[in-house]
Order: sequence, then structure tokens, then C-alpha cells
Amino acid sequence: MATKRQELQTLEHDRAWFESDVLERFTRYVQINTTSDRRNTITPSSEGQRALAELLAKELRAIGISDIYLNDHCYLIASLPATPGCETVPSVGFLAHLDTSPDISGESVVPVVHREYDGAKLALGHGYELDPADSPPLVDYVGDTIVTSDGSTLLGADDKAGIAEIMTAGAYLARTPELRHGPVELVFTPDEEIGRGMDRFPLRRLQSRFCYTMDGGLEGSIEPECFNAYRVHVTITGQVIHPGYARGKLVNANTVASEFVAALPRSESPEATDGRYGFYCPVEMRGGLGSAEIDLIIRDFDMSVVERRLAFLESLARSLENKFPGVEIVLESEQQYRNMLPEINCNPQILELVKTAIRALGIEPRISSIRGGTDGARLTEMGVPTPNVFCGAQNLHGRYEWVAVRAMVAAAKTVTNIVLALADEHG
Repeated sequence: MATKRQELQTLEHDRAWFESDVLERFTRYVQINTTSDRRNTITPSSEGQRALAELLAKELRAIGISDIYLNDHCYLIASLPATPGCETVPSVGFLAHLDTSPDISGESVVPVVHREYDGAKLALGHGYELDPADSPPLVDYVGDTIVTSDGSTLLGADDKAGIAEIMTAGAYLARTPELRHGPVELVFTPDEEIGRGMDRFPLRRLQSRFCYTMDGGLEGSIEPECFNAYRVHVTITGQVIHPGYARGKLVNANTVASEFVAALPRSESPEATDGRYGFYCPVEMRGGLGSAEIDLIIRDFDMSVVERRLAFLESLARSLENKFPGVEIVLESEQQYRNMLPEINCNPQILELVKTAIRALGIEPRISSIRGGTDGARLTEMGVPTPNVFCGAQNLHGRYEWVAVRAMVAAAKTVTNIVLALADEHG
């Protein structure tokens, strides 16, 4: 006999509980400094990530989830078992990353909760203001609760909003045993912001054959496509001699490094591109007279354009070696992730499932492309299709980062609805 279909969540269903739970979790999590460190080759690259992972494991046990895997590299996989009769429903996973961007401080974050937002500029603190003229999505949340930092740091909504949403959804499923669902995996990973989130991922521990990262932006958005991404490390070796006797002999590595960066096409920089146009981006420079290093990233949706940019960098290096006799320039390139769209397109049911989950909330899903990447892109390469779903975070990686509580509630309920809809499909 067919099982009666479950009613999916709406934004009004248990609203107060969801709002309280996700906000309380989020404002606690952002106060843990989990900034990742590009220079540290250890995984995780910062101990704060381990502290957060251990806290999450403790909280998962407290809500009744006992099947928890946490390894030395800070990969956390918690498994919520199927309810009786749903053991054959496919397992589904939800991912968020523990770290925050190293581009601005994530130490001593002070979350500021702005209740009943009135549509005006928001005073963050330290002389900074969040202006809806610069962040138009703010006007969609008049009357709602907005969370920002105090202006001295980033907020960390990327991706602690995703963490809080997954934890809230997990807690809701655990406390509501009458809801039928198959196996659910809650997955938290380190070092996503520095492109190493899946380098040591324990794939054999993962039972889900498809997943979702909760790491997107605008409420209702689904992102099945991302950039192709490369990291390029440039090592410049010059010739050193006392500056007072340097005529015709000194080859200043700092000068060469400056010219290298200055020669990158300004029209192909992050600040000059949007939409489907990619870029070169120097993210760090360091050096002295004798040697200098540059770390760059290259991004584009089209792999042939990435290859063209890599070839340009090699040509630039050789031209600077000719211009500065005696200098040596070595480029090392490494793929970080690739566009996941071809693999996602082979599994259209995965997108249909999340669209159903979002529509049940009264929100029309919007398909867009990520001008970046997620751990889901890497996981997709590993054979587990993983599109990205909104977490509500806005103005990522900066002091003007913010998130609306309504968006976090919608994301948490999207997780719940995916789980319920999957059980209905296979029930």
C-alpha cells in the first residue's frame, strides 16, 4: 500500500523554533576564529577549525546523532539513520566548510543582531555603515532580523551560516521522529577558502551518492555551475649585490615581481569583470632583493580561456627574463577545481529535488552560476554530484558581510524538505 506523502515545510511552519535555533547557533559559531592559512601545509591549516569541528560533534551527540566520524584532518561526517520503513531511501548529504577567508581578519568576531530592520543604513561600528544602495538585497528584508559584524572583522556567514542551517535541520529531524526520511549525512570540511577543502576528504566514509553544499548566496538560489580554477605560484630569483655598487649588476627580484603583476591585463581582473567573464587575481606577494614570490589565482567558466591565461603567464615570464638579464622566473600551476556543470547535467533529478524543496517554501528557485567554487565542485569530480544551494550570506569575505535570519531559516527548511521529498519519492 502506498505511503501517504508528507507535507513539506513552509516558511511559517515552526518559524519561531527555526529562527531561534539557527540564530543562536550562528552567532556562537562565528565567534570561533577559523581563518584558514594559505602558508600552512597542515590540514586543517588553523586550530580554530578543529575547535569548531569538535564543538559540532559534541552538539550532534547532544541532539541524538551517535554515528559521528571526526578524523585528524578535521573532516566531520555525522550520519542520521533512516526512520523505520525508509531504509532503502537513498542517502543524501549536506556540506558546509569550517574555515573563513584569510583575506580579512576573522579573530574576535562580534556578531551584531539588528532586529526589525527599517530599510535604512545599518551602523556596524568603528565608523562603518552597511548601505542598501551598495547592497540592494537588504531591502528585501525590511522588518526582518539582519546579522552583521561590528565592522572590525568579517562576519563569517561564509560558511557558518551553512553550518548553522545544516545543524538546525539535523536537530529538527532528530526531534521530530514522526517525519519519515532516509539516511542523512551532515558533512563539515576544513580549508575550503584556500582551495584545499577536499584534498584529504575520506570519500570511502561517505555513503551518499549525491549531496548539496549550503554555501550559496541569495535566498532561493541554486548553483549547478562554477568556475574552472587554477592556482599559480611564481618564484623570481634575482642577483644580489650591495646597492651602493649595484650599477649593471643588481637584478632586483622585487622590481621584477612588481612588473609581473603590473603586466596582468586590467580588463581581466576581478574588479573589472562580472557575469561569465573570468580573471587573473594576484592574492599575495612577498620578497626581497634576491627572491620574490607571487601567488595568483585564475578563474573562468571556459577551460580554453583558462589555458590561454596560463599560456600568457608563461609568455610574460619569458619576456621579463629577457628584459632583466640574470633573473630566473619559475611558474608552478595547479588545478584547484573544475566546472561541475557537465556532471550535474547528467543528474537532473538532483536539481529537481532541491527546486521542489524551495518551492514548498513559497520561493521560486533561481538557477545561477558561482563566480568561485565550493567543496561540492571537488566532490563532483570525485563522482558525487553536489550542486550548491543558498545559505543567505551576502558581501562575502569582507567587513560588510551580512545575512538575514529569514534566509537562514529558508535554507534550513530547504535541507529538511529535500530529505522529506526524497523519502516520498522512494517511499
